[in-house]
Amino acid sequence: MFMGEYQHNIDNKGRLIVPAKFRDSLGESFVITRGLDQCLFGYPMEEWRTLEEKLKGLPLTKKDARAFTRFFFSGATESELDKTGRINIPATLVSYAKLDKECIILGVSNRIEIWSKALWEDYFTESEDSFAEIAENMIGFDI
Repeated sequence: MFMGEYQHNIDNKGRLIVPAKFRDSLGESFVITRGLDQCLFGYPMEEWRTLEEKLKGLPLTKKDARAFTRFFFSGATESELDKTGRINIPATLVSYAKLDKECIILGVSNRIEIWSKALWEDYFTESEDSFAEIAENMIGFDI
């Protein structure tokens, strides 16, 4: 399980240090793709395969299912950690997530999320104000 919040800088070549606490769980090879809310999602291969199977089961006849699957898979790339614990994020994903110098890496249960520090702070501030309301809406999910 991934949890926690860490700050690292991305360099001009798209290299970003992955927190040491996440490296073993991500494994030698893992997948990074476009996430929701303008961040990137990173999945260990086993989690990616589970998600892939679920997405393959979506009906091809549904426009939203096709659009989501395209969005998710077209941005996906297999990543590996270098000797210093860095990953190389492709320019298309750097651009999508607006990663510029300061980044936030979050552990979110079965995945990591990579955010631009500015976007994360904006998202967190907006969500913090409505956290109680969000929690109340989660009651139906047996939490």
